[in-house]
Amino acid sequence: MRSAGNPGLTQNATMNAQTLDGLGGLTVLERGWLSSNNILIHPAPGQKGALLVDTGHVNHAAQTLALVQHALGGQPLAGIVNTHLHSDHCGGNATLQRAFAAPLCIPPGHAQAVAAWDEQQLSYRATGQRVDRFVASQQMVPGQALQAGGRLWPGWQVLAAPGHDPHSVMLFNEGTGVLLSADALWGNGFGVVFPEVEGEPGFDDVEAVLNLIAGLPVKVVVPGHGAPFTDVAAALDRARSRLAAFRASPERHARYAFKVLVKYHLMEEGAMAEEDLMPWARATPLVAALMQAQGGVDAAANEGWGRALVDELVAQGAAARQGGRLVDA
Repeated sequence: MRSAGNPGLTQNATMNAQTLDGLGGLTVLERGWLSSNNILIHPAPGQKGALLVDTGHVNHAAQTLALVQHALGGQPLAGIVNTHLHSDHCGGNATLQRAFAAPLCIPPGHAQAVAAWDEQQLSYRATGQRVDRFVASQQMVPGQALQAGGRLWPGWQVLAAPGHDPHSVMLFNEGTGVLLSADALWGNGFGVVFPEVEGEPGFDDVEAVLNLIAGLPVKVVVPGHGAPFTDVAAALDRARSRLAAFRASPERHARYAFKVLVKYHLMEEGAMAEEDLMPWARATPLVAALMQAQGGVDAAANEGWGRALVDELVAQGAAARQGGRLVDA
């Protein structure tokens, strides 16, 4: 796994300098939580052009472009792949497509929504998140070898990974044992199970994907957020424990989801007047639905539920109050 120099990185983008013996062919750009990690799969001998997996958030698009250009070292970019279409994984698509004229390959399920730019279907309206419009020309096929950028990528398989998102995929290279797990498995858990937030089952899918990972000869996991790790069994144990807790108390998952969505909005904005938070929450369908499901039909009660969780974010150090404003921390 290659590392690279530091082209003026901020706290939201740090180059992963970890070198893992025998696992060449990848450069991992480890980002903060607003932007997903960016991974470059370098070409096999005799081929030209790398493949970029995930492009981060639109707020960091210019920085992502600079990072990728630096990591490429003058080599071309053959294509871009998104593991799923949440704003933190695809927000740099448009900028990188303009810069590199690279074709984009996405998981199946949202191709028509992307073509029509249906922000409701793509969840951007429901979550109140921002993404610049992009164009996809290819789709990955779960269960088959990875084909993107007009060619086959030897050794890489596309694996369906529903749970966090119904259409998410992972990429696995059996020859090296490297798993690009997106938000299906982190070093300490997994992403919000959005189908459960939307009133659809999702916990069983999370379990099935964890079982899938456990059955693979994985040596290294490169997650969608956080540093790559090799103790896969321990990470799976932590993820299963978290899943069991959410199953035992769906309200715990709802509380977690609400705090994630509020925290993410603060990361996007940097800061906001606290008096604007509840109007934003009421106008953001998924956030409003969480408050109504947990706080009841009474507006004061469901807003009280939400405000209590904002207090928790502040107590946990994930946000701060400064002169009537909520500030990302």
